[in-house]
Amino acid sequence: MATPDHLFNLRNNFYLGAYQAAINSSDVSNLSEDDALERDTLVHRCYIALGQLQFVISEIHDDAPTPLQAVKLLALYFSSPDTKDSAISSLKEWLADPAIGNNATLRLVAGLVFLHENDFNEALKHTNAGGTMELHALNVQIFIKMHRSDYAERQLRTMQQIDEDHTLTQLANAWLDLAVGGSKIQEAYLIFQDMSERYQSTSLLLNGKAVCCMHMGNFDEAETLLVEALNKDARDPETLANLVVCCLHLGKPSNKSFSQLKLSHADHVLVKRVTSAEESFDRALQTFSS
Repeated sequence: MATPDHLFNLRNNFYLGAYQAAINSSDVSNLSEDDALERDTLVHRCYIALGQLQFVISEIHDDAPTPLQAVKLLALYFSSPDTKDSAISSLKEWLADPAIGNNATLRLVAGLVFLHENDFNEALKHTNAGGTMELHALNVQIFIKMHRSDYAERQLRTMQQIDEDHTLTQLANAWLDLAVGGSKIQEAYLIFQDMSERYQSTSLLLNGKAVCCMHMGNFDEAETLLVEALNKDARDPETLANLVVCCLHLGKPSNKSFSQLKLSHADHVLVKRVTSAEESFDRALQTFSS
């Protein structure tokens, strides 16, 4: 008889982007030492996702177990440009330590950090061996970013062999369908829709459906979904970025969403691209005026 998974709701809410719901479902009693550590790790990652970085940094002490120390490094990496380099330096040092370097949470954090740095090879160095569903799902994301849907598909097949119905397997399937495009877009939409009905309609799932709609040219429906997502989380960078793109296609003003994105997430890829284009335009103007 299988033992009950006391952390299923917490884990699942985290995967779906329902971070506050995950925190609210974390008060589980009679956990083993390993389960209690996983719970604490997930809860602190939820706080990071909610932007409460200083809380995580102050809550996790220097004598905490490796998974929590890794999560603290993740918080330090995102907290400010001043702590970013030292966080990467510490991360590399820990990964080189034979005693802790193979810890799954540490390798996951390494993958997340180096993916954010667009250093895909360095990310894969630590994630490619897999070992957990989250590491496999992260591999899918990295390969999609590298435009290697063939490798992403191999990772997805591995996940399907382990657990076809797992939330991360379903999400990875939808991400890959979106990357492949064409007729697969409708399949991705149906996965996001099914998960919204089965669990709850989170900002992550609403954005997934909205991106599918935009790919299919249904910008009005996409806008409705994104406004709903914005009502759930007014600062979510993906919602704001997708709303900017959607409004541009609809011929509607996008300045407000873009200003919010620029203010709260200055390092977002859309902000960087627009800023770069504006700087190029200004340089071109100066050339003509000089």
